[in-house]
Amino acid sequence: MSIASDLIRGNTDTIILGHLLNGDSYGYKINKSILQKTDGLYELKEATLYSAFKRLEESGLISSYWGDEATGARRRYYTVTPAGRQAYFNMKTDWQNAKEIIDLLIEEDAGL
Repeated sequence: MSIASDLIRGNTDTIILGHLLNGDSYGYKINKSILQKTDGLYELKEATLYSAFKRLEESGLISSYWGDEATGARRRYYTVTPAGRQAYFNMKTDWQNAKEIIDLLIEEDAGL
């Protein structure tokens, strides 16, 4: 089974903000977490992920800083701002409301 990307794409910002609420992170780690949580059914494309980071940072919902890795490549970390925290909860509520409406609209009617 694969997850329709179009259904998820509109919620990329919510997914990223939700992940960052658990702590600062970087792109590869977020994508790895998404893969694990979905048992490999969904992966953000790198371009989509970094476009979302840019959009969220320009909107003031996240900020970024360079990590201080002693070994390996230097990583850019992202953290949620207070505005990002509030935006996440608003987006999550919007998703829950939309899901309820969609569930009602696509539910099979036993009387048909």
